[in-house]
Amino acid sequence: MIEIPSDLHKDLVPLAFLLGNWAGAGVHDFPGAEKCNFGQEVTFTHDGRDFLEYHSHTWVLDKDGNKVRPLESESGFWRIDGDRRVEVTMTRDSGVVEVWYGEMADKKPQIDLATDTVARTAAAGPYSGGKRLYGYVKSDLMWVGEKQTPEVELRPYMSAHLKKVVTPEEVERWAKALPDDLPDDGIAFFK
Repeated sequence: MIEIPSDLHKDLVPLAFLLGNWAGAGVHDFPGAEKCNFGQEVTFTHDGRDFLEYHSHTWVLDKDGNKVRPLESESGFWRIDGDRRVEVTMTRDSGVVEVWYGEMADKKPQIDLATDTVARTAAAGPYSGGKRLYGYVKSDLMWVGEKQTPEVELRPYMSAHLKKVVTPEEVERWAKALPDDLPDDGIAFFK
């Protein structure tokens, strides 16, 4: 269920499907780096202004699904204009700062992004750009990232399947919003 907060800036309504806390797992595979499964936590929040604030943390998982060590962290800001063009500014823990541009698909919650600008600190590894695809599929957030370096052509390197994390406060708010005349057996919901 996509909920649109009453204090969400009107320009951000098309991005409302991103809001909230997400958690899940994915696969990391890029030449010169360890191939691994990873866990991920993503948060998209807003404060009433015309952008979403974004934070992502990933960590390597062992074969049993336990956290081994951090993999990547990034944070940034997402905006969208009246023509459904999306812009993202992002900073990564590796010393990379990016500006991404893209657009939201017509009539579905899907965003296709590509880097426009990449800046790297002296500590950052080789990186020259990327693409990302985000989609809201059956109430889940899925994404795939592509990456290129001077030595490696653009190719997929990370993808993940994330589920919405529901807080006890959200459950309480939803429970208080239920109508008083709910059927006792629950079967009536499906008729």
